[in-house]
Amino acid sequence: MSVPGGISALPVAGLPQIRPGDDLAALLAGAIDGSGLRLQAGDVITVCQKVVSKAEGRVVDLKTVTVSPFAAQIAAGTGKDARAVEVILGETARIVKMADGHLICETHAGWVCANAGVDESNGIGPETVTLLPVDADASAERLRAALEARAGVKLGVVVTDTFGRPWRDGLVEVALGTAGVGALLDLRGHGDLMGRELHHTVVAVADEIAAMAGLLMEKDSGIAAVVVRGYDWQRTRGRARDLVRPRATDLFR
Repeated sequence: MSVPGGISALPVAGLPQIRPGDDLAALLAGAIDGSGLRLQAGDVITVCQKVVSKAEGRVVDLKTVTVSPFAAQIAAGTGKDARAVEVILGETARIVKMADGHLICETHAGWVCANAGVDESNGIGPETVTLLPVDADASAERLRAALEARAGVKLGVVVTDTFGRPWRDGLVEVALGTAGVGALLDLRGHGDLMGRELHHTVVAVADEIAAMAGLLMEKDSGIAAVVVRGYDWQRTRGRARDLVRPRATDLFR
């Protein structure tokens, strides 16, 4: 699925600090031009969730939060800021696990992650937290449409975030939203090198693109967007929400 020249990840430098209400697509286009990049057909622009959420106003000033007794109880047991816990509860459909100061939650969109994705790092100011986009697939689609209109070529967009993983240590970038490029590549019915038919192989392409871009998106790098070039994603399908395993086939729920 890749072109003969391989796949490359090109950092987009110069994106300014994003504030609620900013035109993120316009700022991204400017930063891409400023980085000396010219978008090509098939490029996938990966954008970290934090800047998308900021532009969409998904930020909360903790000084405005009223703490409930339940949030106070959880905070006492986890060592977390009770105001942040209150925000986390508002983003939570189900608490999956509370242990050793960790709060693992299922969000209303179905993501299972620490603190329901509520993040205190790299915020817009002190005592503020950033929430996940309400619909990251829709966020990606808005960016794709705007960037395609400016560039005049067919593009993909992946909105990424950093998640931990059960049974494996360390964090990795995953896809929260996709547009243009599909989230999954279904290889069932294809053969392996020995000609054996594949029955279960569905590749999480959007997560793999996100992880590749994540190598350049270090917390202190200032790189919030990466252009991934050279991957032929024409056969992919689905949106990022399709990466959430259905309850009926989730053996660990």
